[in-house]
Amino acid sequence: MAAAATNISSFSPPLEKPYSVLKTQFHKPSYFFRTLPKPSSTQTHTTLLTPSAKNPISDVISAYESNPYEESSLFFDDDDKPREECGVVGIYGDPEASRLCYLALHALQHRGQEGAGIVAVHDNVLQSVTGVGLVSEVFNTSKLDKLPGDLAIGHVRYSTAGSSMLKNVQPFVAGYRFGSVGVAHNGNLVNYQSLRAKLEENGSIFNTSSDTEVVLHLIAISKARPFFMRIVEACEQLEGAYSMVFLTEDKLVAVRDPFGFRPLVMGRRSNGAVVFASETCALDLIEATYEREVYPGEVLVVDKDGVQSLCLMPHPEPKSCIFEHIYFALPNSVVFGRSVYESRHAFGEILATEAPVECDVVIAVPDSGVVAALGYAAKAGVPFQQGLIRSHYVGRTFIEPSQKIRDFGVKLKLSPVRAVLEGKRVVVVDDSIVRGTTSSKIVRLLKEAGAKEVHMRIASPPITGSCYYGVDTPSAEELISNRMSVEEIREFIGCNSLAFLSMDSLTKLLGSDSPNFCYACFSGNYPVQPSGKVKRLGDFLDDGLNGSVGSIDGGWIQGTKSQKEKITETNQKEEDVVSV
Repeated sequence: MAAAATNISSFSPPLEKPYSVLKTQFHKPSYFFRTLPKPSSTQTHTTLLTPSAKNPISDVISAYESNPYEESSLFFDDDDKPREECGVVGIYGDPEASRLCYLALHALQHRGQEGAGIVAVHDNVLQSVTGVGLVSEVFNTSKLDKLPGDLAIGHVRYSTAGSSMLKNVQPFVAGYRFGSVGVAHNGNLVNYQSLRAKLEENGSIFNTSSDTEVVLHLIAISKARPFFMRIVEACEQLEGAYSMVFLTEDKLVAVRDPFGFRPLVMGRRSNGAVVFASETCALDLIEATYEREVYPGEVLVVDKDGVQSLCLMPHPEPKSCIFEHIYFALPNSVVFGRSVYESRHAFGEILATEAPVECDVVIAVPDSGVVAALGYAAKAGVPFQQGLIRSHYVGRTFIEPSQKIRDFGVKLKLSPVRAVLEGKRVVVVDDSIVRGTTSSKIVRLLKEAGAKEVHMRIASPPITGSCYYGVDTPSAEELISNRMSVEEIREFIGCNSLAFLSMDSLTKLLGSDSPNFCYACFSGNYPVQPSGKVKRLGDFLDDGLNGSVGSIDGGWIQGTKSQKEKITETNQKEEDVVSV
């Protein structure tokens, strides 16, 4: 393993072409170090952290909140959308690291609303505060006071409700023979089952049902030195999506999987503090300047010596999640080197060009459909108006007063504006259709409010396959576009016309970057083929396992039409392992 110090200007690609240099610099079969420049003399910081092997797990502080979910509450399927699993943040070199993490997690709250946590280092001890609920519900001044230090990581999480969910709230902290390590993970490991089974066979004991805990076990049993090589060795065994930040007594480490499924960016504050986050909106909030992405297959190690870059492993073309631009990310973020706002605005313009219709007003399903609706209205020359008002004060659960109240959940979230809709031919723009149940209720609401015609325009292609790379989607059988034609969906929803963004138009818009995106949810072509049973959070009330991996109910991989033949061939060889 050879190390080489190199000026960042020779290896960092322009932001508008994030993969042009990546393909040449990171497609290497061996480890390759690059040392990133330190901040200028006016931006240096002093760290008080020193390595220590004495850090028993009892030193970890955990502040748990009671579970706010009651059995009498009705779980509300919020807008029937795919769910991004989580968001991560890491900060090195700022005396207010935990408070900055807290603010950054607020900016990433849209990526997960049911659990949050922060781990900080103080006096060589990793101290943790985690809880169920929103960031503002988990943290207060007294809890942040328990997290001093200039090194911290944070996590927001989406999961299902359940009494054991708290144990799965990240970041996770574990003690091992050389100290302690904390980790926050965004993504999903498709080989989680086989890794966990192998570890348990060798004596590992698991405390949670999260695939992230596997990473900690792999680090603990690794014999590689120095420490960050343990992370590399562990990641070499992982398959699937992972954008992770690790924390030790004196280091912050960021890792992104070789395909780059989930986003992870790096920035720097004016005092020289290095920041990693899932989206640039988090950098903006804490006044950190966006420098670049963490490249697919890259490990970045931050310590008192600066920032080092390490190639994790060779990889094919990046396969970044296109749904970040369609739905997950905030419009003010730059994701995969592209403006999310500009992408969504262009999606709407394409729909107006390819699926025009005579209309009087364009409205959006808030909030994710707004920018595409603005693009549609601008291209069509039709006024955009706020025809649906979204309530931001409804939680994920509520008590339904009567089952006889039709569409109660949707009415609680979305209120039609009769003055905008009555007697009008309305185009309503949404980002996607999953099961179709919410879309049908929205159409009914609009017509009940007096809309003369309702034309739906969807700023994404039809979703026909489940995602196994960190997005909670229903099984293929539940996806309406996997079961029905566009005309059948239109009839089911009850709108006057329906059009989706075409795959050809989407890839044409992305141009030379189009091969760098994952379209598995539209095509069924998976860059990393899942096997066996894969934990899909939405399927399990308990968010995972109470017993063995084999006890998961309903987690068998369901092949899409385009991949069933391949899976059948595999099944003939391993009939006792996989069943579809």
